[in-house]
Amino acid sequence: MIRNHLKIAWRSLLSTKRFSIINISGLAVGMAAAGLVFLWLQNEVSFDKFHEHKDRLYEVQGLTAVDGSQIVINQTEQPLGPALKKDFGEVESTARFAGVSSFLLTAGDKRFTGINGGFVDPAFLRMFSFPAVSETNKEPLKQINSIVITEELAEKLFGKEDALNKVIRIDSVDYFQVTAVLKHLPSNTRFDFDYLLPWDYLHKIGWNNDSWLSNNVSTFVLLKPNANVAAFNDKIAGIARRYSGNPEIWTHFLFPLEQWHLYAVFKNGKPSGGRIEVVQLFAIVVILILLIACINFVNLSTAKSEKRAKEVGVRKVAGAGKGMLIAQFMTEALLMSFIAGAIALVIVHQAMPYFNQLVNVPLSIPYGNTGFWVSALGFILITGLLAGSYPAFYLSAFKPVSVLKGGFRGREGILSPRKVLVIFQFTFAVILIISTIVIRNQIRYAQERETGYSRSNLINVNFDGDIAKHYALIRHDLISEGIASSVTKTMSAITERGSNMWGLDWEGKQPDFSGTIALFSADADLVKTVGLQLKAGRDIDINRYPADSFAVMLNETAVKVMGFKDPIGQIIREPGANKNWKVVGVVKDYVIGSSYGTVPPVVIEGPASWFNTMHIRFTTSRSVAENLKKAEEIFNRYNPNYPFNYQFTDQQYARMFDAEQRTQALAGLSAALAIFISCLGLLGLSAYVAERRVKEIGVRKALGASVLNITGLLTFDFMKLVAAAVVIAVPIGWWAMNSWLEHFEYKVSINWLVFVFAGLLAISITLLTVSYEVIRAAMVNPVKSLKRE
Repeated sequence: MIRNHLKIAWRSLLSTKRFSIINISGLAVGMAAAGLVFLWLQNEVSFDKFHEHKDRLYEVQGLTAVDGSQIVINQTEQPLGPALKKDFGEVESTARFAGVSSFLLTAGDKRFTGINGGFVDPAFLRMFSFPAVSETNKEPLKQINSIVITEELAEKLFGKEDALNKVIRIDSVDYFQVTAVLKHLPSNTRFDFDYLLPWDYLHKIGWNNDSWLSNNVSTFVLLKPNANVAAFNDKIAGIARRYSGNPEIWTHFLFPLEQWHLYAVFKNGKPSGGRIEVVQLFAIVVILILLIACINFVNLSTAKSEKRAKEVGVRKVAGAGKGMLIAQFMTEALLMSFIAGAIALVIVHQAMPYFNQLVNVPLSIPYGNTGFWVSALGFILITGLLAGSYPAFYLSAFKPVSVLKGGFRGREGILSPRKVLVIFQFTFAVILIISTIVIRNQIRYAQERETGYSRSNLINVNFDGDIAKHYALIRHDLISEGIASSVTKTMSAITERGSNMWGLDWEGKQPDFSGTIALFSADADLVKTVGLQLKAGRDIDINRYPADSFAVMLNETAVKVMGFKDPIGQIIREPGANKNWKVVGVVKDYVIGSSYGTVPPVVIEGPASWFNTMHIRFTTSRSVAENLKKAEEIFNRYNPNYPFNYQFTDQQYARMFDAEQRTQALAGLSAALAIFISCLGLLGLSAYVAERRVKEIGVRKALGASVLNITGLLTFDFMKLVAAAVVIAVPIGWWAMNSWLEHFEYKVSINWLVFVFAGLLAISITLLTVSYEVIRAAMVNPVKSLKRE
């Protein structure tokens, strides 16, 4: 029986090749899109779930009041971890992680800098299950001169040789023995390191900070089984206040591993979503794209009902029951689904490299995984059942008497199920078009925002090796040799928010002020080098004014927040550091951090602060390439053991928009797929309509109707459906995009032209799709049409 069903299904596919190709193509594209997105979704929801103790692992977060709301801080104090282990019996282990990327790693004649590493407590590798390729013992970071590296770094430093027990030199100072080699870190982990160093080494080089008022490391906790997390949070809330003696600083709580990746956004101290919103959004989008493909199958199958009605009538008269007919039609649907599934797999394989670039994740098809093939088979079966169920029950329900007497006509009411499904298809497609345009406008709006500084011909270099020690000489040579017009040193890149500060004091400060101040620093020529606009006073200039070690500049927002009418000469006190800063200048507000946010109050401290970066403004008398080459020679002269690493400020700024640009690309791709699959369905429906009304077209042409008249007549019904979809999609699209824009402080307004353009685009594409079939039918000689029987 199954063999007979398959044979008939195959013949049915061949007898209506055109409709079969349209159906299979739509299903294949929909399945391929679903397959790609499902691989990405699986990667997203499985972040850090491979750790053995994932159910008991937590990160400690800080909670503090700022501007009347609770703000969560994901950095903690260095002494916190050991204190938790010592004071609370519920804690099995704690580990701290402090990232580092400034070290120079040398093995033989190979040198690398800028590689991500971290200082960790020995318990880190017991708490987290990063599998090792090889290791000397179960405590690979117990000794101060031990180092753990990944396979990737091992290949860079030692090639194909076994890296275990090999020696790596760090910063031309200390030597470390490789005690473990970890497998390549998976893409679905929050950690990004290529080597790990013992926490004791951080102490040795003087980077430790035992203050309970400084937050600069991540602290992780492994609780004992059956520990009560809520009760434990109550116990540890005030630990920093107790040890510091300050009753007004932040409190602490545990944040579970299972929520790190997807629920990392907090609102007033409570989890309020995060990446889970993007995951849910694209899960819905891809399901709807697949549903559109299934709708095509339903529409085309039911549209052909008149042609298959007699077949059903004859079968029923010959004794076929309803169940047998349903089985036959479901076999046809499943056969198409399996063919589409095979084509979809080829599409996914070919599209994977491009999709990986789009989502910035190295995904792959797990061909060797049995679970993958079971899931793929189930996916194909579900798709076939979803697409074929309604047509199977619809066609099998025809009454043989009315069919064979010639009285059967398909349902063509004012709002038939077929029309509803077409409206649904295009409603979804128009919403995606609106979303793509709004996201694009928001990105462009932020990109074109006045930053307040000049990004062209500006680079920044981190203080690696001996750069800080020879900064004055490097600066002198860059300027004297005509490479740079100006040089300054700062806390961080101008595009970044250097640090946050609490507790500053000034004359007239409101007693209830609880806001944060963004902290930056510069030694001299900051305004000239990065192109800030001076609004009052002068730039910090330690060369002309030796007292400028304790000088500060404020931005306009800081002046307003502090309530200064005449800020020049005002004193800002930093009680914790026992420093008094004198205001010497005011600069126009400039964008730091996200270009989508409002500008915070900024205090730019003088040389008595700390520095980690230098900014170089190239001259325009030479090309950028020539300036870089000559600058490299100077840096190699004073810092010979380190490669010359630099960042273009304009490129750093452009990278701020990567996440939104990926969202735009995914939305645009989804819109294109939805339109493509919907138009495939319209192409099939228009072919069906033209074929069904071929005699009517012949009569109209014989009576003098033009091709244009007939085209307008036959396309009008389709235009009405798409117009109805646009009317439904506009308010939904406005609501969806308005909700999305609420995540941004600096945002574009939604222009009504967006909806006009989206609607016209959908109608134009529909018109082009339908017109092809309609015009072809309208141009047929009426004699041929009327001779058909």
